[in-house]
Amino acid sequence: MSAPTSPADLYRRGLRLLLDKNIPAWVALWADDGLMEFPFAPEGWPRRLEGKEAVAAYMRHYPDHIDLHDFPDLRIHETTDPRTIVVEMRGVGRLVESDAPFDMTYIAVVTVRDGLITSYRDYWNPLAVRESGTAFTGSTR
Repeated sequence: MSAPTSPADLYRRGLRLLLDKNIPAWVALWADDGLMEFPFAPEGWPRRLEGKEAVAAYMRHYPDHIDLHDFPDLRIHETTDPRTIVVEMRGVGRLVESDAPFDMTYIAVVTVRDGLITSYRDYWNPLAVRESGTAFTGSTR
């Protein structure tokens, strides 16, 4: 399969991989020195993951905690930098442990270089973690 040709294509492929629960393939979309940031992360949650290995460790158990079903309301905006997009979306599914509904809003700023994600700032809704059973991953919390 050929690599996606634009940041938007790469991002859409990444969403498909998350829905397929293929975390290793999702991590493969990252540059070795990729940076993932969570500017709105509440106290005790990671705010910065440096490098592909840190991203992989953070995401490794994601499907064990959240069963994603869809990303409705996806809007991808191009910027004046052709390597950077701004994404608005919702992730919906269920929390595995409690079987409670999962519905999270996101805005992400993503930069791609040479077909790989180099920067991902994830502005997810921190109010959702106040609900019980919202341990998204098993790492660094």
